[in-house]
Amino acid sequence: MVQPHRAERRLRALRPMPPHAPRPDLVLDLLARFGQQQICYCYWKGTEKLAGALGGEGDLDLLVSRADHGRAQAILLSAGFKFFPSVKDREPVGVFTYLGFDEGHGRLVHVHLHTRLVSGGPLTRHWHLPWEEAVLARAVSHEHLPVRHLDPASEALLLLTRCCLECGGWDPVSLRRGRAQRAAFATARQGLRGKVSREDLYALAAALLPDDLAVAFSDALNGPLPDRHSPLGRAIRHHLADGARAYNGTESALRSAGRSMSWLLGRFNRDVVQLPRPWNRRPAAGGLVVALVGVDGSGKSTLLSALTQWLSPKFDVLPIYFGTGDGRPSLVLRPLKWLLPLATRAAGSKPRVASHGKPSAAAPSFAYGLLLTVWALAVAADKRAKLAAAWRGANRGLLVLTDRYPQCESRRFNDGPLLERLPAVPGWLRRHERAVYERARRLPPHLVLKLLAAPESLALREPAMDPTVIRQRLDALSGLAFGGADIVCLDADRPLEEVILRAKREIWQRL
Repeated sequence: MVQPHRAERRLRALRPMPPHAPRPDLVLDLLARFGQQQICYCYWKGTEKLAGALGGEGDLDLLVSRADHGRAQAILLSAGFKFFPSVKDREPVGVFTYLGFDEGHGRLVHVHLHTRLVSGGPLTRHWHLPWEEAVLARAVSHEHLPVRHLDPASEALLLLTRCCLECGGWDPVSLRRGRAQRAAFATARQGLRGKVSREDLYALAAALLPDDLAVAFSDALNGPLPDRHSPLGRAIRHHLADGARAYNGTESALRSAGRSMSWLLGRFNRDVVQLPRPWNRRPAAGGLVVALVGVDGSGKSTLLSALTQWLSPKFDVLPIYFGTGDGRPSLVLRPLKWLLPLATRAAGSKPRVASHGKPSAAAPSFAYGLLLTVWALAVAADKRAKLAAAWRGANRGLLVLTDRYPQCESRRFNDGPLLERLPAVPGWLRRHERAVYERARRLPPHLVLKLLAAPESLALREPAMDPTVIRQRLDALSGLAFGGADIVCLDADRPLEEVILRAKREIWQRL
């Protein structure tokens, strides 16, 4: 009887994801807890976005009374949400970000908890609207959904005030999104015209503002849409300037310029250079290094892309590629990768452990050995730099996702030292290379996600890969401990959606 391959036995031993008991919708469960604890709150953005926000398609902005703020935070934590502080003072005073993981849809739910009504440009929301008590006192229950929201008059007043404070800015985000923002405000105002009368809006505005401003707001319901440069915009800013503005005009302009530059540099860093610098939000518990490991064809790159798309819109994620294949090479490896195919053909036979193509039964030629030595030292330098970047990022609060991770337990496979394949290499060069992999052993990831699949599956996905090498690498991968790291095995033969959901769940539990 043929004995099953070791990796196959390991896969059979993997338990499927435990069947989770049906749980109530994450947002609806949170709002039900608010109701049970008699939290004084309301959703304070436009009601046209309310259904989408409850469904996790947008941010859920909840205004909570100052007296209930502590209890509301405790309820959020008990309902499965986690606090994600912003970098520096990106969030205005009185605004807190909580994220929850909706396992049913595999997405993050974003809750903004407000104790203050704030408005202003997207990068400088420094205007405080001191109307929280009046707004909360007038909040109403939705006729179909289990949530409290603004009454039409309050919604109209806040919408027009936000138009005056948020539209017409010169910062890069306003210039990029200004037209779409004005269109959204215009659509929301059009929907409110049938719900609130001019008289109701005037009555509320007169209770909160001087009479001339109350008249102007009631006229703006049907007139031209105001912005910060309109007469109404200048008037409301002048009225709020004394006690509702966080900074004076000069400091506000300087802060706006500084944050605009910071935003541009942050986007450039995220999309181009990818230095380990936080720029948005980070987990309150600190940074995390998560390594995705597996034999070629197991789906590491696909999983890394899916996890990055899931997480990066909400908080800081740093993806790092530790391999030498089709991922993002460093400046050290890039020129060598361009020359490697030509040099390999000119240098002669491959070593016996080569993964792709037909490995040679003979020992590597002198030319190939010299080429591999140069390549191994360049790869070691690349891994040393990326290893330092990964842990600097984690220490600064970033979630670091790595495709592969250096190891020295298996010295012939799976991102181990390369010079072990060349007996003629001097010992001091081997020690120089091995020091990088020893450093990785001393700095194990917080979480290792091993992607294991049957050899036949991997052979179908990577037809150019030698089947014998596939089995050898699976054997080596199964035994890797990564310095005692927390290891979770994922069955890469399962449907991709299941693999991604399991990976999301494992990462979320550790954030």
